[in-house]
Amino acid sequence: MSGRNFTSAALTIVLVLLVCPVLIAQKKKSPPAATPPAPASTTPTGELIGKRITFTDGATLDVDDTWKQGDTIWYRLHGTSQSLNRPVRTIENRYKEAPPSNKATTKTVAAKPAPVVTTWIYLVDGARLRVDEVREVADGAWYNRDKVTVFLAKERIGRIERVSDALTTPGEDWKTHGWSSGDVALDNLIRTNAARFAIDPYLVFLVIEQESHFHPRAVSPKGARGLMQLMPGTARRFGVSRPFDPADNIRGGTQYLKQLLTMFNGQVDLALASYNAGEGRVLDYGNRVPPFKETRDYVKRISSRYRSHPVQTEASAAAPVVKTPSGRQ
Repeated sequence: MSGRNFTSAALTIVLVLLVCPVLIAQKKKSPPAATPPAPASTTPTGELIGKRITFTDGATLDVDDTWKQGDTIWYRLHGTSQSLNRPVRTIENRYKEAPPSNKATTKTVAAKPAPVVTTWIYLVDGARLRVDEVREVADGAWYNRDKVTVFLAKERIGRIERVSDALTTPGEDWKTHGWSSGDVALDNLIRTNAARFAIDPYLVFLVIEQESHFHPRAVSPKGARGLMQLMPGTARRFGVSRPFDPADNIRGGTQYLKQLLTMFNGQVDLALASYNAGEGRVLDYGNRVPPFKETRDYVKRISSRYRSHPVQTEASAAAPVVKTPSGRQ
């Protein structure tokens, strides 16, 4: 081997000895290759809480339930059923998202119950009615109340509102009674006089709604006056000197209604017939509803609503048992 070749080989060996330790040290400092994460599970979990409708334009709508009737897709949201008139891409289940876990927190906080949404139908005469479910149609609305379905014509409906109990003050009147005239002062007069004469305030409410639609100065063609439409003779009989005064009128009308219930042993149909046609007519027909169309319609409208949802309060608990016969002649 020549001297030049020997020198080159020696330099090569020296460079290798110098570079190898550096490469080994860098290799030790390099982090291991990252392990790709396991694919997330696509199977939904949690509590099923409703449906999500995705339209062809990308918009979405979260609802309680959906179903198909013929070629039309219907959905229900907060107790109201509606049909869809937009093209739908997909309908998927919605699940309640699990709250993020926090292992460092040891204190368990009880979950607040979901707010209850109450549906109110406001009538054009100022009254309102709490219902379980309402379905609006072209000529009015069908509502459900205690498994009874009733139709309301469009001209009788002022508006329909849905109120969450998260936005109301505990102890409000609607939570206890489920009815209101739309006037707090009138509602208080109804409750006060119902308690005074031990009668269900809801029955008094229904009579006033039917008689005057809550107009204090209403006068009938026959001369009946005020909220409970007292005839002059009936007003004098119960000491009502100011028939257009709500307090005086409701006091006398409630006392009269209680007297009729006592006379007919708590039978609402006969008490209502007497309130409309006079107790003498009911007695003339052998303690039966007289065969007058106006009286029969009057009794049917009030008693059917009262039977479907009588509101029990402290006042009605003290009253005698109210009876509604299953059949009338």
